[in-house]
Amino acid sequence: MPEARSNRVSSQRFLPAFRMLAVALCATAFLLPAAQAEKKGPATKKTATADSKRKTASVPTRETASSKRKAGADKDEKVVSGGRNVVASVRQKNGRTVVAVQRRSVVRVAEPARLSFGQLAGLHQTPDALDLKSSVALVIDQETHEVLLSKNDHAVLPIASLTKLMTGLLISEAQLPSDELITITQDDVDTEKRSGSRLSVGTTLPRGELLHLALMSSENRAAHALGRTYPGGLETFVSVMNAKAKMLGMKDTRYVEPTGLSSRNQSSAQDLALLVNAAYADATVRQLSTSPEYQVEVGNRVLQFNTTNRLVKNPDWDIGVQKTGYITEAGQCLVMQAKIAGRKLIMVFLDSAGKLSRIGDAERVRRWVEANHMINKAAQQHVASSNAT
Repeated sequence: MPEARSNRVSSQRFLPAFRMLAVALCATAFLLPAAQAEKKGPATKKTATADSKRKTASVPTRETASSKRKAGADKDEKVVSGGRNVVASVRQKNGRTVVAVQRRSVVRVAEPARLSFGQLAGLHQTPDALDLKSSVALVIDQETHEVLLSKNDHAVLPIASLTKLMTGLLISEAQLPSDELITITQDDVDTEKRSGSRLSVGTTLPRGELLHLALMSSENRAAHALGRTYPGGLETFVSVMNAKAKMLGMKDTRYVEPTGLSSRNQSSAQDLALLVNAAYADATVRQLSTSPEYQVEVGNRVLQFNTTNRLVKNPDWDIGVQKTGYITEAGQCLVMQAKIAGRKLIMVFLDSAGKLSRIGDAERVRRWVEANHMINKAAQQHVASSNAT
């Protein structure tokens, strides 16, 4: 739920003005006494100055009046830094001290957007009947194995947090104690993409809750902690991930860590369809991956976590298992098992271009399947009525 907006005006809005005023006051306090002392100096100083002027006047010069004024201004004007992008200049004008405070604007040049592996390979240029925004797509009937839609389904790409579906499946199959407490350590902190997490170092939660957060909310530290505390350690767990992929017939798949933050975790749509089918057979993975929200107690706080897939809360969808994923190299990714028009379908969308485009692609497929179902149903009724007559 969005937080209510406070009626009080935040003091942060006035910080730039306070800073500029403080600079002006400090500049005046430090430089004004010096200027006055120079103005009221001893007569010998004035005489020396006059002699210096006479000597200077006897030397021919091409200096213009404007350059003299500029030189005088540069001599009298003093510049004081006021911190970040704020400066104050102090100068004498008509016997008065003038302080000017200026905030310098900073021009930031935007870096060019990094391309995903699919974009670099030109996969987005592949046309399809539904004008999908994903460069890779596959829709299969789970029971008959009929391919309803395919697009670059053999392309091997980074899969981001779709990795956690394999992580969750292995943790569930290992039947490790779900109530065993696991503490988040510095080893679980993301050094690959430097992503954040609300599970701070030192947080202790039961294994079952970490599994819930990894599958539902795609919590990276939770997934890493699950792999790290697997019997034999993280290296063993990654080996088991690859062995499981091989056993399932996932020939294009390779894992190097349990979160998906590494772009070296790669697979194809064909392989991921096999993984979704295996994950659907696990009751724990089905339940946790389709959970809409969950709360955990961390110390004296209660943290609210939500699903990363908004379709889970949509009443138009009947989802059996799902997982989302995103890193720059992979684009937006989504895999699901869902029942549409009476058919159990496995859907895979990889390297979708926009933040909501993977959801849009899933909606396009659902409407397309439902429309074809209605057409087929009408055709069957027409044939049945023709045979009856």
